[in-house]
Amino acid sequence: MTDVLIGQSYFLRFDPKLWRAMQPYPPLGSLYACSYLRREGYEVALFDAMLAPGEAAWDEALARERPQFAVLFEDNFNYLSKMCLLHMREAAFQMIAMARNRGCTVIAAGSDATDHPELYLAQGADFVIAGEGEITLGELLRTLSAGRRADVGEIPGLVFRDKACGEVVRTRPRPDLRDLDTLPFPAWDLVDVERYRAIWLTRHGHYSMNMVTTRGCPFHCNWCAKPIWGQRYNSRSPENVVEELAFLARTYRPDHIWFADDIMGLKPRWLERFADLMEERRLRVPFKSLHRADLLVRGNTVEALSRAGAKTVWMGAESGSQRILDAMEKGTTVEQIREATRLLHRAGIEVGYFLQFGYPGENRADIERTIRLVRECRPDDIGISVSYPLPGTRFHQAVAAELQTRSNWTDSADLAMLYRGPFSTYFYRQLHTVVHRDFRARRAWRLLRAAAARPRSIRPAHAALAARMTVNWVLLPVERARLEHRARTSRFGRHGAAAEPSGRPVAQPE
Repeated sequence: MTDVLIGQSYFLRFDPKLWRAMQPYPPLGSLYACSYLRREGYEVALFDAMLAPGEAAWDEALARERPQFAVLFEDNFNYLSKMCLLHMREAAFQMIAMARNRGCTVIAAGSDATDHPELYLAQGADFVIAGEGEITLGELLRTLSAGRRADVGEIPGLVFRDKACGEVVRTRPRPDLRDLDTLPFPAWDLVDVERYRAIWLTRHGHYSMNMVTTRGCPFHCNWCAKPIWGQRYNSRSPENVVEELAFLARTYRPDHIWFADDIMGLKPRWLERFADLMEERRLRVPFKSLHRADLLVRGNTVEALSRAGAKTVWMGAESGSQRILDAMEKGTTVEQIREATRLLHRAGIEVGYFLQFGYPGENRADIERTIRLVRECRPDDIGISVSYPLPGTRFHQAVAAELQTRSNWTDSADLAMLYRGPFSTYFYRQLHTVVHRDFRARRAWRLLRAAAARPRSIRPAHAALAARMTVNWVLLPVERARLEHRARTSRFGRHGAAAEPSGRPVAQPE
């Protein structure tokens, strides 16, 4: 009989866009909770929802493990957890009910539970952990295991319903853990690593694993939700990170690492020390990581990333309009984005841009500036979203009066405007299609020109690339015409979602 079963509610199968992309990573947040509780002496099992077929698999795990405590410990390093996708919230509620039916004490932890603890308590959770979870969870389990239920009100970071009066009780906030090196490494032995490896090798030809070096972000982008760590930022030491990376390389032999930090290497000289240690240990595992443009142009940051083995750097470019970046309180400039891209490409590092459309006040000229930025800077990949008002942000406060009854996307491809933005949902879905077709066609043309300059490098894959490029070029004028039509006829329907002028629902673009 297991003491604790830890799971999470992000099922990749419930997110069609990312299911097609098929780049799965195990839930690091859950793995940290597992390793922490093990160190505290508990017998722990993991339910990994990422590759599970659905909630029924959770019920099977409950029947198999027969835990005293069932914990939904969401992966706070997965940005989709902060978005609180409705499919995943519904899955969490069903999982809570299943655990209650099995007689477990049910505990929920994560961004959505922190923002909306009453919802989770109403669905049957006994306790909600607000904020960073490992230490609070450990203290709660010790208190309950000792039969001291009356003492839980003294544990910081908890929300629960008082059994005597029925009122919701929120204890004092728990300070964040500042020395992250004191945490044990994630419990990778509980993961079916070979299943992940097989998927990655089949779909992408390499195997990627995930790590984090930090928790939190100190910057003030007014649309970015920070329910767990707020404006605080804590970092592991470069020595601790390299030790874990060496362990993963030795034990699981990944071909690639994704550092899932909001910002990697913010502390002065952190990346330089990291690069020095990687060279000293002769570790060379290509990785991708997330950074800010203003930090990338600082000092020797790009050179350190190159020495450490960076393959791809993603930036929150957001917009090519300085006016919009300033409205977002992003704290970066368009010129810094351009310069950071130039430095990264010169160092042989791929560049990805996160782009965001639909921020209040954005007009067609701002959109065109963003498209022009992509064309001129030539990033290697882009990701497109629309502005998403999340609880606790200044952006959410500013548009609260315009929000309809729907306040969350169903999945990551939704792209619904949840407030009355500059244009309506079906305009932005069409813009998503246009920008992606334009980007892919131009990138394919550059790759084919480079291959043509070196005939011996031409492979059968280039023929497929040429075919896709041709399709994009042929369809692009049609898609642009649709965009112009939607800009003229766009109107808001129920809950801010737009319908076609004929009343037909808008098809979700691929």
